[in-house]
Amino acid sequence: MSIFTRDRTFAEPLNLTFIPIVLFHAGAVIALFMFSWKAAAVAAVLWWVAESLGIGMGFHRLLTHRGYKTSKWVEYFLTVCGTLALQGGPIAWVATHRTHHQNSDKPGDPHSPRDGGFWAHMGWIITGEPMHRKSAELLPYVPDLRKDKFHSWISEWHWVPIAILAVLLLVLGGWKYVMWGIFLRTVVGLHATYLVNSATHMWGSRRFRTGDKSTNNFWVAMLSFGEGWHNNHHADPSSARHGLAWYEFDLNWYGISVLRWLGLAWDLKLPRIKTAEQATAADLPLIVSS
Repeated sequence: MSIFTRDRTFAEPLNLTFIPIVLFHAGAVIALFMFSWKAAAVAAVLWWVAESLGIGMGFHRLLTHRGYKTSKWVEYFLTVCGTLALQGGPIAWVATHRTHHQNSDKPGDPHSPRDGGFWAHMGWIITGEPMHRKSAELLPYVPDLRKDKFHSWISEWHWVPIAILAVLLLVLGGWKYVMWGIFLRTVVGLHATYLVNSATHMWGSRRFRTGDKSTNNFWVAMLSFGEGWHNNHHADPSSARHGLAWYEFDLNWYGISVLRWLGLAWDLKLPRIKTAEQATAADLPLIVSS
């Protein structure tokens, strides 16, 4: 059987999300022909702001799993940073990820490689019915965020911060800064997050027996500021720390630790290693295509 028959992506129709995804990828390619060291430096900083502060520390470890506590203004700041990643608003993002943990690599998982590697990577976003439109299914997963007026507002208008940023970059630096700081930076960040959904359920090592196919993947962790230590995370989802060994570089954990040092974060949840069952060689991930 070919990849086209095994992967669910090719059995679903394209949706409207496909259009901005294609446009941003085209913009990323154009950016390569408009190179500037200053623009590249700005893009690198914005990549960290959006993917580490926003997605890793904000959307994921704070809003989804409540791995630590902070004041509302810090929570809202990290949330705005997360919208710069162009991954939707916090309500849809958090609900989707909580759904993933509830049904990891089982029916109901929105992005399991059991439906195909490309489906897990980005097929689930660009084909079929987008998750953010399934409000009736998603809202029960986010009762905490639904009660918050700011999160409800920013979830509806999540594109506003990145649009404002694009205008500022254009005015202050010109099109080079827009192409690098918006298009190329966003595409790199998107694929880093996509790899957490796909690669870390396909390739890597397993420290813990978790009941799913999650793995620890070094190169995904490097691209996602520590989110690639995915088997560690699935063993104890509420932990604010994902990298457990000295060699498991976890920049998002270091960022949370800085917030704690500044008095901006508290009640950090740490790994409960003794409660997790150690994996064996027989627990290596096995991809089963539908």
